[in-house]
Amino acid sequence: MTTDLPRCGWAGHDPLMCAYHDTDWGVPEHESRALWEKLMLDGFQAGLAWITVLRKREAFRAAFAGFDPERVARFDAADIARLMDDASIIRSRARIESTIGGARAYLAMRDAGINFGDYCWSFTDGAVLLGDGTKLQTKSPLSERIAKDLKARGFKFVGPTIVYAWMQAVGIVNDHEAGCFRRDALPA
Repeated sequence: MTTDLPRCGWAGHDPLMCAYHDTDWGVPEHESRALWEKLMLDGFQAGLAWITVLRKREAFRAAFAGFDPERVARFDAADIARLMDDASIIRSRARIESTIGGARAYLAMRDAGINFGDYCWSFTDGAVLLGDGTKLQTKSPLSERIAKDLKARGFKFVGPTIVYAWMQAVGIVNDHEAGCFRRDALPA
């Protein structure tokens, strides 16, 4: 990782944040399970700094069975207790239960013939939206619409702000700042 590249201001100087910014954030993701994982992680981030979740991402993956929705959907009270005792993750009962419920909602969509990746990208007809690159947006009419739809499908911790952060993370919207070396490097 080169430290002298022009980056979005939020990346700061932390090597982990810079690496995340440079290789992950804003890259269009289409794979259903990966989209679901990132949505669940953004739910854990609510009210916290993203670096907190990022530092724990591998621990989350281990604790939540690699974010395999089939396995997570079968988590029970013993699993919730195990997760509440796991100091390597964010121990929030509501967020843990939300992730289990999110796995069940994901599977219900799949069982109804809805591919989660196709669903996520259907809101933009498969196109990446390009932010203006000057103001840091925290939600949009589209994130409000997606949040409402996700909630109607049984997802929790998917308010418009969380959904917008997720849209940025998975590349549905390219919100890299003007002047950031990643803004024009990402596929449209």
